[in-house]
Amino acid sequence: MRRNPETREANSFAGFPSSSFIESRRVSPTQVITAGLLHLRLETTAVRFSALSEFTLGPNKTMKRKASAIWRGGLKDGKGAISTESGVLKETQYSFSTRFENGVGTNPEELIAAAHAGCFSMAFSAELGKAGLTPESINTTATITLEMLPAGPTVTQSHLDVTAKVPGADKAKLLEIANGAKAGCPISRLLKANITMDAKLET
Repeated sequence: MRRNPETREANSFAGFPSSSFIESRRVSPTQVITAGLLHLRLETTAVRFSALSEFTLGPNKTMKRKASAIWRGGLKDGKGAISTESGVLKETQYSFSTRFENGVGTNPEELIAAAHAGCFSMAFSAELGKAGLTPESINTTATITLEMLPAGPTVTQSHLDVTAKVPGADKAKLLEIANGAKAGCPISRLLKANITMDAKLET
């Protein structure tokens, strides 16, 4: 797509890399947490599940979690640190190079992917429990795609690769439950992005 020079800065969103920058550096805008082998494409069903709904979130049915970030310097030459309330992440570094190149550290998209993978796995386990099933294992990989759109860099998709082993279960029922967990997972509902899933289910 050809762009007017006057719109270059607007399209690069205050210094964020443009699509031409990503292509020139051969940097994929996709962040992958772990690897998984999945073979079956699932479509979203009309069934909606209230994943995790049986758990109480306190007297007001709300829960709050905190994380903080500090950034020092310019966009490309500066550095930041991320910490979580739990202390699991404590001044974990992130920077332009860890986000758009191959620097050592984390980045926002990677953290979103981790959150989505963890949330879905718990939601899937919860819904299996409602059906009287206990999974032996649920292995989920979330891949977040960041694209340059006219409005600026945008997370456009989260793809879930799922390998689950659930002894004694009917595969058709497992697929229905997996799709319901994908739709009902709190992080799925948070993201304004296309959410897809591939699944390999073993019984």
